[in-house]
Amino acid sequence: MSKRIFDFLLALAGLLLLSPILLPVAVAVWAYDRHSPFYWATRSGLHQRPFQMLKLRSMVVNAEKSGVASTSADDSRITPIGRFIRSYKLDEISQLYNVLRGEMSLVGPRPNLPREVAKYSSAEMDLLSVRPGITDFASIVFSDEGEILRGSADPDLDYDRLIRPWKSELGLLYVKKHSLALDIQILWWTIVVVVSRPRGLAGVVRMLKRLDARELLCEVAWRRRSLDLYSHCEVDHESSRGLGGAGA
Repeated sequence: MSKRIFDFLLALAGLLLLSPILLPVAVAVWAYDRHSPFYWATRSGLHQRPFQMLKLRSMVVNAEKSGVASTSADDSRITPIGRFIRSYKLDEISQLYNVLRGEMSLVGPRPNLPREVAKYSSAEMDLLSVRPGITDFASIVFSDEGEILRGSADPDLDYDRLIRPWKSELGLLYVKKHSLALDIQILWWTIVVVVSRPRGLAGVVRMLKRLDARELLCEVAWRRRSLDLYSHCEVDHESSRGLGGAGA
């Protein structure tokens, strides 16, 4: 089975099965402020083509006008129902629509804002050689991204300093090693980490070791130490150069 057929069938099944959860939550979002429960976010997709990513809205209307791209757990723009949505990653489930359209895959590097893509190094541009995904290694390792940024005076700066380098390295490893079998494993551990974060992280670390990820990346993926302790470490992008032919 091809990756595209796998994505389409699973996304369709997911939307049908999860609609009894999504619909009431969408109504609750609308009831809170009488605005659309959905938000269309411009993202850079495969080969840097822009697309509109569908998100179940977890923030106040026009939150993007603040100019802050990163979101901490204590961000005042998050609505009360939005905190529930983010806790269970319900805002990501709506992106199954983009998977059906072929703009995203179930598994792949998370899509980024065009202005953030403009900051990419030449090595990081390889992240755009595959379809962006709903989940990947980094989505599991940094599923607590909001907590990492909690209390930050400058969430965007701290994101670039503490999270983005490791997210990029994990994404580039996926680009280099991706396969349908790997996608299935990542989807499984994405579910597990919601139930048990330690088990989910342990599963990811085992996968990374099987893929010959460097020891430092595996250590970061365990998340046993503060990310501040790694902020001085050099991220290994060199080994991921020249992967433009690895499209999904």
